[in-house]
Order: sequence, then C-alpha cells, then structure tokens
Amino acid sequence: MKKDIDIVCIGEVLIDFIGNQLNSAIDETSSYQRLLGGSPSNVAMNIVQLGLKTVLVATVGDDGFGNYIIDELNAARIDTRYIKKLKNKPTSNIIISRSSETPEFIAYREADYQIRASQIPNNLLKRSKMFHTSCFALSKNPARKTILSKAQKAVGYNCKLSIDINYSNQIWPNRVKAIEIIKDYCQFNPLVKISTDDVSRLFGKTFTYQQVFDFFHKQNVEIVCLTLGSKGVMLSQKNKKIHSLPAVKVDEVVDVTGAGDAFWSGFLYAYIQQYPLEKCLDSALKLAALKLKNLGSIQDYMDIL
Repeated sequence: MKKDIDIVCIGEVLIDFIGNQLNSAIDETSSYQRLLGGSPSNVAMNIVQLGLKTVLVATVGDDGFGNYIIDELNAARIDTRYIKKLKNKPTSNIIISRSSETPEFIAYREADYQIRASQIPNNLLKRSKMFHTSCFALSKNPARKTILSKAQKAVGYNCKLSIDINYSNQIWPNRVKAIEIIKDYCQFNPLVKISTDDVSRLFGKTFTYQQVFDFFHKQNVEIVCLTLGSKGVMLSQKNKKIHSLPAVKVDEVVDVTGAGDAFWSGFLYAYIQQYPLEKCLDSALKLAALKLKNLGSIQDYMDIL
C-alpha cells in the first residue's frame, strides 16, 4: 500500500491557557490567552505547515472547547477524521504560566486520554511513514493500551516510531511505572526526544548525559536527542560518535511553551525527508528558536527552512 501519509500523531489535544504576564506565577497571573495545545497536536500543526501530510488521532469533549480545537485543526489542513468527541467528558485543558524558562502548569484532564483502538484503523498505519506520540499520552489508560498495541502494529507495517519523553510527575506520579511503559514503547526502536528537565524529573538530577544515552540504547533505541535548552542539543546514535550543536541565539524569549515540540517537529520533518542527521538537528534548532520568539502557532516555518 502507498505511504501517502507522512506522519500520524497520536495523543493529547487540549486547550492551553497561557498567562499574559511574563515570568509571573499562576497565582500572580491575572489574565490568560486561549491557545490550541498538547504535544502531539503541536507537532501535527507544525509539520503540516512545513508541507507534509499529517493526521491527528485524539479525543475531545463534545463542547465549545472541542469545537474550537477541531475548527483550528481543520483551518490548518490537518485530517481530523480520527478525532473523537465525547458527550460525557469535557475537553482537557492546562493552565500555564508564561515564562522565559520552565513554566508552571496545572492540568485538568478529562477527554484527552480516552483514545480507543477503533480510532486507529490498520489501514491508517499501513499508509503512514511515521507514528508519533508522547509520554503524556502514555500516562493513562485507555490511551496507553491503545498506543502500545498500535505502535507494535505500525512497526509491522514499516512505519517508523517517534516519542517525546515529556515526563512530569504531576501528570504521571508513578515514576517506576512510567519508566516501565517507556521501556515497552522503546523496544520498537522509536526516535527519542528528551530534555534535561525531563531527565531530572524521570531519572533524578544526578543522571548524566551518557547515562541517558546508555539507558535508551539498552532498550533498543538507535537515535536519542537530548535537548539542553539554551545550550543546544546532543544526539547519540548507537555505536557512533555523539553529535552536538549549539542553540540558535534568540535575543528576546517571548515564551518557551511549545519550543520542544517545535524542535522535534523540525527534526521529524527533515528525517521524513531523509536528510542527514546534522541537517535534521539544524532544522530542529531553527524551528525551536522561531517558536521562542512567538506566542502561539507559527505561520512562516517554510520561510525559516
């Protein structure tokens, strides 16, 4: 079957309410801006703007926020046929402080993790080049069970896997269980993206960069991207030398929310295009820098690349 879908993103789509006051805690923030959010949906939005065919599998409530999400995705030319609306669960949302560093957040989760196997037909996997998800999406059932089973099927259809290890103990309090599930997903050799903040939350602050790479390579992962914030990125390819690149300089950081998703979108876009890994990292860093300078979605990604 023809691979006519570049990437299928599976996981959380929700409403981000991002504070209008920069570097103010949530209890000190007086007003918020409503934006489309969720790591897999951000990746889908970014990659479709880069000109690739993108499908999003997710669940929202049958409410005003759910309608807003689907309208935004349709306007962005994302295939929304695999997004389910639930009458008995409201659309999930997250309150986020606006920050030039790691933001504070409060999550109100209802519909986002109600992803069922029926939403991901085998035909969709057969047509897709890449299958992307997040640690957030794996944190609760039934989404976890659905994603793990469909990931295994996707690999059988020659579909490359990807995951953003965006771990937070606020979302997934059982760290031991989280590591166990991450290992289960990693046995299928996904492309892995993890930040230094994620490493500290998942493994502890004493975990070294090399220990991060060794952990994932031991789980059968060939390529691991470790993002270092303002210090750039390190990429480890199993049994090969580590690539290291500095971050693109940003004079004024407007907001960091979504910068990691922009980074990974740039990487996956270039990877799907079969660019060398150095070019994948270059594209990723450029998109992350552009996102840091803007609040909300970006419309001129094609120009930057």
